[in-house]
Amino acid sequence: MKNRLVAIVTGGNRGIGLAIARLLKKRGAQVEIFSRSHEGDVRDRRSLLSFAKNIKMKHGRLDLFVNCAGVSKWKPLEDIDDNFMSELYETNVLGTLWGSQAAALFLNKGGAIVNVSSLAGKRGSANNSAYCASKFAVNGITQSLAKELGPKGIRVNAVCPVYVTTETILNSLQDPAAPPRGQSVKTYLKDFAKTQTALGRLPTAEEVAEAVYFLGTSASSAITGQCVNVDCGTLPQ
Repeated sequence: MKNRLVAIVTGGNRGIGLAIARLLKKRGAQVEIFSRSHEGDVRDRRSLLSFAKNIKMKHGRLDLFVNCAGVSKWKPLEDIDDNFMSELYETNVLGTLWGSQAAALFLNKGGAIVNVSSLAGKRGSANNSAYCASKFAVNGITQSLAKELGPKGIRVNAVCPVYVTTETILNSLQDPAAPPRGQSVKTYLKDFAKTQTALGRLPTAEEVAEAVYFLGTSASSAITGQCVNVDCGTLPQ
């Protein structure tokens, strides 16, 4: 297919990233995955630049860049140290920035960047200051680059999911500092869905992928600079 959509998905080997990659492939896109299991690290700017360049050369085009690689961890303020902050900042913030930099250089005119942020990028929560700060930064990057890259014909948007029951988040919620606080993760998520969402349920990874697909294609050609909640009505805006 001469005009087949070509997309790069960072962190596309598991969780939400995997759901995004699968949906793009299902819709006929050529998907290239950049992840640690594929010997790629979003914290390495040069590696991302080289990867994007090679994909552009390989396919002759690059239409969509999805920054999905991320780290989610809770820790109370008094326990945050340099290593913890570096892990969150370098992956969530710099990873998004470096991915966007590579995308801006090699995306075709009319291309799109979609950042996978979080509802934590719009509101704070206890024991979550470091992660929230990183996702607020992702939303700021999204809004700023929409203005900067718009004249080049590149749109930049983000999706902000609430809890999505992937293996990664289920493991993260088992941390003693995480919101369940000793309660079973399954019970916590069930109660959260019942009391905090408008629809009485949590979004699936596939539903987040649908939002990414919409923002990454011409169906959303007039939309840029937006951080769209995929949260079943947890934070109506």
